[in-house]
Formats: sequence, structure tokens, C-alpha cells
Amino acid sequence: MDQTRNRITLLTRAGCGACVPARELLGDICREFDLELTCIDVDEAAADDPDLRAEYGDRLPVVLLDGKEHSYWEVDEDRLRADLASR
Repeated sequence: MDQTRNRITLLTRAGCGACVPARELLGDICREFDLELTCIDVDEAAADDPDLRAEYGDRLPVVLLDGKEHSYWEVDEDRLRADLASR
């Protein structure tokens, strides 16, 4: 793999029912591609970064790939796998 590792971040919050299956699916994908999954609770992060919750709080879960929005409300698995395979 290239020295530049892909970073996958899941933006979530407590009580988000759609976030649990998204986390499980992203965990599987990250294991397959030997990547780390970072999960950020937008409500907890709001103390230091209120813009994060303001930007993404109404679309959770949100998947970021290398810091850029990749999908929201659900994981676009086919697109994410294709994007990871092409890097």
C-alpha cells in the first residue's frame, strides 16, 4: 500500500440507531483494507469544535474519507470499496 494511508472517520452520536450498523460495516471494510476507523461523537466534540456538529449533526452517520465527506445517512459501501481499491 502507498505510504499515504487512507483515513476513514465515522461521525456519530449517542442514540443514533443508524450509526451502529454503519460502524460495524466500516469496521469490516477497515479490517479488509488494513485501515483504522476513527469514530467521533459530534456532540462530545462540540465543546472544542462546534462547527462539526453544526455541519454534520443533522445527517448522521457521516463517513469521511481522508477528511472529506464521502457519504451520509448510510455507508455507500460499493463506492467506498471502489475508492479505497483505486488508491
